[in-house]
Amino acid sequence: MQLSAEAHETLLSTLKARFEKNMKRHFGLEWAGVQAKLEANAGKLWSLNEMERTGGEPDVVSLDKATGEYVFYDCSAESPPGRRSLCYDRAAWESRKEAQPASSALEMAAAMGIELLTEEEYRALQRLGAYDTKTSSWVKTPADIRALGGALFGDRRYNTVFIYHNGAPSYYAARGFRGSLRV
Repeated sequence: MQLSAEAHETLLSTLKARFEKNMKRHFGLEWAGVQAKLEANAGKLWSLNEMERTGGEPDVVSLDKATGEYVFYDCSAESPPGRRSLCYDRAAWESRKEAQPASSALEMAAAMGIELLTEEEYRALQRLGAYDTKTSSWVKTPADIRALGGALFGDRRYNTVFIYHNGAPSYYAARGFRGSLRV
């Protein structure tokens, strides 16, 4: 999918302003390189717009030197508000006989063209600031845990990052998910 010319320019302006305001997240990187990659990848720009539209406030957090890709994470202070009240995946959603949420974290991420943060990525994000101090976010769950019906989520309380478990079908108004995108 592609953005209109106006939406394209608005998003680039928003991303540039956020990039310049938060240099500690990507010390040593230059906006010109990021913009060039974005201009060459319209589909990725669409995904970033979806991250922005749902309240994720995406920003560059690193440059993968091996692949040359810039890595974006959702950097909103709390779990993105447009991605909350979701169970973990489709199987969890289908297992709910009553009170099914609108969707699941994995399905929504796939529709947006992004990935859920892994536990390692979630902890890396938390080293950049204090995130999810009032909310929590699903993180990519290892297959062996998911096979037993569970899923993982993280938050920050008492100035400490916690990774917990919950039944994958559960969902809460204060739990969403954070995504990553490589460009």
